[in-house]
Amino acid sequence: MSPVSPGLILLFYLIFYLFLAGMFALTMYIMLLTLDDYKPTWQDRLATPGMMIRPKGDQLEITFSVSSTESWDGLVTNLNSFLSPYNDSYQVQTNDNCPPDQYFIQEDSGEVRNNPKRSCQFNRTVLEDCSGISDRFYGYNRGQPCILIKLNRVIGMLPGKDGQSPYVTCGAKREDSDKIGPLAYYPPNGTFNLMYYPYYGKRAQVNYTQPLVAVKFLNASMNTDINVECKVTSNTLADGSERDKFAGRVSFKLRINDK
Repeated sequence: MSPVSPGLILLFYLIFYLFLAGMFALTMYIMLLTLDDYKPTWQDRLATPGMMIRPKGDQLEITFSVSSTESWDGLVTNLNSFLSPYNDSYQVQTNDNCPPDQYFIQEDSGEVRNNPKRSCQFNRTVLEDCSGISDRFYGYNRGQPCILIKLNRVIGMLPGKDGQSPYVTCGAKREDSDKIGPLAYYPPNGTFNLMYYPYYGKRAQVNYTQPLVAVKFLNASMNTDINVECKVTSNTLADGSERDKFAGRVSFKLRINDK
């Protein structure tokens, strides 16, 4: 039996790998045909979206000293940067003045895309004392800090019905219930108004401005750790699970020192 020449062996492997590459390319091409550029084909998500705060702080801990500008200056800078897209002048130019307490539905017409989709204004002034406008230090220089809360974006989510918007409530963990003091919410009642939903995705809704709720701590105890939990209440979203501490709620530690 005559030996196989090296040239034939190389030719075999060349054809074999070209075949594999072709199969891979064909599979990818067919898969890409099933994808929508503007909406995920599949969404595996929690029944209730997560929540997050601003400023973040380290490990969801916000610690500062009222008398030390350096301790809270970075927190104020963080809030200013985060809120810059919410300036009223920018919102008026880019987004719509929508009627409140109803969904801003923008459906496509069959195969005709209704893109880019419009977005509703969320003006910074809605946050009132926590807007950084009337009080450029957000209360940190007086020991009355503002915390901003946002609900994570979920494409197509409808977080309320019958004109009832979801709302945020905050409180101290049981052992710190006597330390937290009174709270103020902005917008009033701490609502994520229905007009900001549904969210259609970053590519379809390029100017979307995520609604916020601000919580102001008016008379929290000084020189002690306060474990705070904020959660969203809705008549369509399920209560968060104990297995996921960020589902529909967020917990953080607040410490306000007087020196």
